Amino acid sequence: MKSLPLIDLVIVIAYLVGMVAVGIYFSRKNTTADQFTKASGKIPGWAIGISIYATFLSSNTFLGVPGKAFGSNWNSFVFSLSMPLAAWVATKYFIPFYRNTGAVSAYTHLEHRFGPWARTYAVVCFLLTQLARMGSIFFGIALSLQALTGYPMSTIMVVVGICIVLYTVMGGMEAVIWTEVVQGVIKTIGALVILYLVVTGMDGGMSRIIDIGQAEDKFSLGSFAPDFTQASFWVVLLYGFFMNLNNFGMDQNYVQRYHTTSSIKEAASSVWLCVYLYLPVSLIFFLLGSCLYAYYQTNPELLQIVKMQVANERLPGGSAAAVSQLAATLTPGDYGDKVMPHFMVTKVPVGLLGLIIAAIMSAAMSTISSGMNASATVFSVDIYQKYIKPDLAPRESLRLLYIATTVFGLLGMITGIAMIGVKSVLDVWWMLSGIFAGGMLGLFLLGIISRNTKNAEALTATLLGIAVIIWMTFSFSLPEEYAFLRNPLHQNMIMVVGTLTIFLTGLLLTRFKRQVPGKREVVMDDH
Repeated sequence: MKSLPLIDLVIVIAYLVGMVAVGIYFSRKNTTADQFTKASGKIPGWAIGISIYATFLSSNTFLGVPGKAFGSNWNSFVFSLSMPLAAWVATKYFIPFYRNTGAVSAYTHLEHRFGPWARTYAVVCFLLTQLARMGSIFFGIALSLQALTGYPMSTIMVVVGICIVLYTVMGGMEAVIWTEVVQGVIKTIGALVILYLVVTGMDGGMSRIIDIGQAEDKFSLGSFAPDFTQASFWVVLLYGFFMNLNNFGMDQNYVQRYHTTSSIKEAASSVWLCVYLYLPVSLIFFLLGSCLYAYYQTNPELLQIVKMQVANERLPGGSAAAVSQLAATLTPGDYGDKVMPHFMVTKVPVGLLGLIIAAIMSAAMSTISSGMNASATVFSVDIYQKYIKPDLAPRESLRLLYIATTVFGLLGMITGIAMIGVKSVLDVWWMLSGIFAGGMLGLFLLGIISRNTKNAEALTATLLGIAVIIWMTFSFSLPEEYAFLRNPLHQNMIMVVGTLTIFLTGLLLTRFKRQVPGKREVVMDDH
């Protein structure tokens, strides 16, 4: 715990005031619901690309990736390597599809294809997942900033949350995009500053870091064996491809941006700019983790402080001997997430610390503001105007978006505050949200690719897919006598198998239906 120096506090306050000022500036343009959700429709592709990149690069990436690289290796970087293939599919098929339909919601076409249940299923899954995502990011930023500033976690969440709500509600989508452009630049500079400080503070510099990393196998991308029971190269690549496909094709945060550019070409170029930015910058975060590993290995007194901190957290009120004994047994994977905050607290000079805190805030705020705007849009279009009041006047529609954005922002903040000290609930919640969200991509692909698939086949395939996802998620808890029924695959394969189950089952049922006498005429009348 430390009190923030005045100059750093001024930098942080100036950053927060600047973000709110952007919202005030763009508030003058928000006269219609279309402007609030799609901006002017003429935002340049490069700005959208940086905006998407900023949403990808959340505070979980900023703080979690270096911790992951510190504790293991670069295996998770394979997730980033899958992005170009997912981006190619998105720019070739998804973006033209969304631009041609004109629907601002990513889920409207599911009702056209399969009926109201499909749209409602996807919307509920999206909203619940966004709430969990915003809460976890609020919790993560408070956890890290508490160590840097000394302020209570709840206070940090309230201050940051109010600022995000203000600029997102006032400025709408245009404010979200332009603040994310600024935030994308700030968080990238912050990462480079920390990397520079680690490398220059290391005896022997980068060559020593590379030597230690190679000796400890810190630069490995994982096993290339065709093994799907562990986090091999292929498991992470498959998981990354399907997850990025879900991001680019199903996630309202990204789909909504496709409508804010002037053309399909501009929207496609924004996706590719995101890929070109995210790949090297994510590599920087992995490199940062490896540099921190080498730095702390050569400074064992600092490493011992981190170990004792983690041991004290795991044994609150424990004796000094017990804490020391536990600290001696900890592995790099146990304390990897604690290293970068410790480095920032102890080694970042006054003045730069304010920039680093602003960078961490940027990483969180960009993802949360996108989630708020997307959630409000989906609630307005897919729930309120669908089931409650279809004929909303223009002013009523805009007022609804203001209220919904505020409510989702506050709910995300409250979820984050509720997570303080209740980490097991977070784990369970993410598990449950993954069960239902895992089927969204399979249903979406089925709707776009298989034009002959109807409501009955899609519903059957979705139910089967959810059953498979539930089995793969929970079968580890089966008693020993039923061990043969446990899921043998790595947990990252749940998303992959769940998606393929729904998609392939839907295709098989459709093919079977077409072969049944008397059904051909109904199926052919698809268009």
